Amino acid sequence: MAGTGVAPLTVVVGDEELLVDRAVAELVAAARAADPETDVHDLTPGQVTSGKLVEVTSPSLFGEGRVVVLRSVQDLTKDLAAEVTAHLKDPADDLVLVLVHAGGAKGKALLDAAVKAGAVRVTCAKPTKAGERLQFIKGEFARAGRQITADAAQALLDAVGTELREIAAACTQLGADTEGRIDAAAVARYHTGKAEASGFTVADRAVEGRLAEALEQLRWSLSVGTAPVLINSALAGAVRGVAVVAQPQRGGGSDADLAKRAKVPPWKLKTLRQQARGWTPQGVAHAMSVIAETDAMIKGASRDPAYALERAVIAIATGRGRR
Repeated sequence: MAGTGVAPLTVVVGDEELLVDRAVAELVAAARAADPETDVHDLTPGQVTSGKLVEVTSPSLFGEGRVVVLRSVQDLTKDLAAEVTAHLKDPADDLVLVLVHAGGAKGKALLDAAVKAGAVRVTCAKPTKAGERLQFIKGEFARAGRQITADAAQALLDAVGTELREIAAACTQLGADTEGRIDAAAVARYHTGKAEASGFTVADRAVEGRLAEALEQLRWSLSVGTAPVLINSALAGAVRGVAVVAQPQRGGGSDADLAKRAKVPPWKLKTLRQQARGWTPQGVAHAMSVIAETDAMIKGASRDPAYALERAVIAIATGRGRR
């Protein structure tokens, strides 16, 4: 398809569905921008037969542009994979072929044949590290012509989790509902509806020694109905995590082992290590004592759970460096 700016052959490689879908959509959009009448065939292995393959890849009688997307080509039968490979040697002039491969060894012969035939490769690697997910969040807002602060991006990641589609949806919603540069306060307004998220936010600010922000988040969390026991549980988890990563590691244990002991996902360790700076064994012991006392107060020993939590947050946030 001359003039479309789209390569006649592209391989999209990766197992992150959101990124794969976006890559394919961008190729289709580019082809249709050049020719709105472009015909698109988007096929899964279950929809591909020998006859269908011949139909969609043969030269058109009327010369109209076509985009053929073959999904999950690693799952094609041996015979169908051989037919696709044969087509690569003599492609139709009016055709854009997009092969989607999950990566890995399965079906690699077809992938290699496509690359050898001059295919443009688009890699859609799944973000596996916290830093990569944070970059994805920043990229989502950049795509929309918006900016998000570093602490807001971290707060959004903590609130939403690691599923990329959920992160993307949260970014879209937040961008639609706010104006200007997005900060942590904006994220808190829209994502403290999750009890776990708001409790975690309070806990993170407390162990970081950011007292004013911790108290602000505490009051917000209580105002939206977060149960006091959940907030105290988040405080306990944060202090426990700090205690685990702050102590000297023996025996060369892996990050996976450390994360298991801290009861956090491995990507959270970087944040925990930053939060642990300045904490002493005495400070951690005092914080744990305060949390235990607060737990008892919340569960009946006090008539004012909010006051008990405020007292705990102040004690934790000011406990760094305690001797």
